[in-house]
Amino acid sequence: MCSVKNCAIQERKEIEREREAKSARNKRRKKKKEKKKMGCSFSGLNALYDNVNAAADVWINENRFRVVRQLGEGGFSYVYLVKEVPTDSPDGGLSKKLKDSSLLSGSIPDLDSFLFEFQTTLSYSDAFALDYDGTYAMKKVLIQNNEQLELVKEEIRVSSLFSHPNLLPLLDHAIISVKPTKETSWNHEAYLLFPVHLDGTLLDIAQTMKAKKEFFSTSDVLQIFRQLAAGLKHMHSLDPPHAHNDVKPGNVVITNRKGQPPLAILMDFGSARPARRQIRTRSEALQLQEWASEHCSAPFRAPELWDCPSNADIDERTDIWSLGCTLYGVSPFEYALGESGGSLQLAIVNAQIKWPTGPKSPYPEALHQFVTWMLQPQAAVRPRIDDIVIHVDKLIAKFSQ
Repeated sequence: MCSVKNCAIQERKEIEREREAKSARNKRRKKKKEKKKMGCSFSGLNALYDNVNAAADVWINENRFRVVRQLGEGGFSYVYLVKEVPTDSPDGGLSKKLKDSSLLSGSIPDLDSFLFEFQTTLSYSDAFALDYDGTYAMKKVLIQNNEQLELVKEEIRVSSLFSHPNLLPLLDHAIISVKPTKETSWNHEAYLLFPVHLDGTLLDIAQTMKAKKEFFSTSDVLQIFRQLAAGLKHMHSLDPPHAHNDVKPGNVVITNRKGQPPLAILMDFGSARPARRQIRTRSEALQLQEWASEHCSAPFRAPELWDCPSNADIDERTDIWSLGCTLYGVSPFEYALGESGGSLQLAIVNAQIKWPTGPKSPYPEALHQFVTWMLQPQAAVRPRIDDIVIHVDKLIAKFSQ
């Protein structure tokens, strides 16, 4: 009788924990829309927009910028094309600092070795795609509460950890207090300054090519992929390792270069966090799933973030899954659902992969096998980023002959 009673008590406790977890998830869902409003995609930077506040000037610390036009918006965030206004600053302003090759070289130890490993004529300044004419992309965030303020501060903190040609650098930032008015409800404004890439994102370009029934060449696919892998390797090699958590075509900016493969740079580190988490209870598993539902785009989300076991070790290989989904510009699970419908979660958990179609297969079987290798539903057997880099280099050598 005692053991039965104990089991009943334990079962009631488990039900109560589930109930509390469900209540917490419902509360977070109410805030989810507000959090999503914080996001602002750089997608479509090459689109034309009417000038917005064309004569307005913005100061970010000691540097002054003039708004040229609006590039995009989302909820409480706006992205503008801005141009630095010369000032009497003794250091010559931000553009002069970025022209200083010694400053750039100092950002990466042993730059020559890095460039040799990268197997390209890419220079560090080329990677940042700066014409040194003082033109940048500026993200303005209207912050209404402390939770939003902490999210922006975390994005700034994490972005400051990285220094790599294939990770979009945060060049400068400022957060200022403002007084709410009858017309406005926010109490802070954040300004984040980035290099500008006007050719758009991988998503933009893939959609345009799809409409024309065109595809990237196998060589360009591999070169873009190699650059993204290099950026992720930098993140995964930090102490502690960091995961991007939202690798997808819409977070990859592309710059076309004459006579060279496209330049690919991973951006948006709002979801980046230390990669390794120990999950030991059902409550922790549910919390992780809820966090992932808010920060990791569904078609590119790893299976363990959809259905997390109560005893699991999560690591940076969640990014490997997302990287595999990004290779063709559209998640292979979106292809599968586009033809058959059904549940995206089931397609991902069961690894129901569908390749791009056309009059003939646009890519060799070796490329499909490479992606399938990355899309292992069991994270424990999924390759790590070092394995990916080695393999993609072999494929580049094979298909560049």
